[in-house]
Amino acid sequence: MATTSLPVLDSSDPRLKLKVENRKRNVFVTQAEDTRHKKEENVNHIPVVTETSSRLLEAGVNTLQRTLVLKKQAELVEVDQQLALKRQEFKNRVEALARRRSELEIKQQQTKDRAMKFEKFVAENEVKRRRALMKYEAARELNISKQREIEDLTEQLKQLRARQQVLKARMAKYKIYEDYLMKTLDYLPSTYPDNGSESVVMPIIRRHETLSITHRELLQRLGRLEEEVEQRQRQLQIMKQEHSIKKLMSNKELSELQNELETLKEKNKQAEVNLLMEQGLSREKVEEVGCLLMAINNLAEQCHLPAYGPLENINILTKMDMVKEYILDKADTERRARRLMESGSAMTCRTALTDKRERGSMKSMGSKTQIKSPSKVSKKSETMS
Repeated sequence: MATTSLPVLDSSDPRLKLKVENRKRNVFVTQAEDTRHKKEENVNHIPVVTETSSRLLEAGVNTLQRTLVLKKQAELVEVDQQLALKRQEFKNRVEALARRRSELEIKQQQTKDRAMKFEKFVAENEVKRRRALMKYEAARELNISKQREIEDLTEQLKQLRARQQVLKARMAKYKIYEDYLMKTLDYLPSTYPDNGSESVVMPIIRRHETLSITHRELLQRLGRLEEEVEQRQRQLQIMKQEHSIKKLMSNKELSELQNELETLKEKNKQAEVNLLMEQGLSREKVEEVGCLLMAINNLAEQCHLPAYGPLENINILTKMDMVKEYILDKADTERRARRLMESGSAMTCRTALTDKRERGSMKSMGSKTQIKSPSKVSKKSETMS
């Protein structure tokens, strides 16, 4: 600024305050002391200024130039102070704005970091969720299979317990016979042959063992057959489901094929209509061609030229060429006749001009001679034509 060259003044500077001392009045020494302090009238005293400099600067128009300079300097000081305050305020605001911007950038970076961490966390959670779902599915399938095995084993245990109860009842039933046989063996003499080959009871026992083994085998076979029947039933159910699915698919394909058939029928109908229209047009074309051939044959009969031979042996193109040649010949003949007529009319005009000249030269000839001359000219023109 241009005002920075001036000295900076402070309003609190005591030098800027105007001080006026209360001087004593100038008196002569010869004046008596008792009359010095008497109040005199019509004496102009110098007033003592006790106001501040700013108040004095705001005085009237009769202020001095130095006072105006002081006033301007005071205003300049105030403006500089306000400007310094504004600059400091602007600087503080800029610094605050820079701090806020840096804080905002830090917060944005922190937000980005948090977002990246959250996305990473979400991705990891998604991977963990998928793994957990896979483990859950595997565990559920394993649990289902184990549950089926447990049910099957429970059913087998029930069957075995039922069979055990049946066998226990049978053993209790046949216990009396066993006791009877054991008592019978006790009463037999020691010399009784108890060898297996000579005993009568051993074949019965072996037969019973054979029958029991056969019975067990039959029971096992029956169990296998039941399992096969159940498996076949499951396969039958699966085949029924597949058959129903195939049936639905076949019905769907059949409906689509029926729709295509209806579409093809509509197209065939449209094609038949178009074909009938084309046939009608072709008939009209055939009729037009027939009429054209008849017209060509009639023209050929009228324009027959002996140079082309008999009319029956000539094809259509040759007939058209013959008609064309005949028409061209007639046109040539007509042109020649017109030329002759035009030449005759020209000769007539020349003769009339010569007659007029003769009539102008022969004024003494009578009207009778003048009448005969045009009659002769008309006769000549008739002969030329």
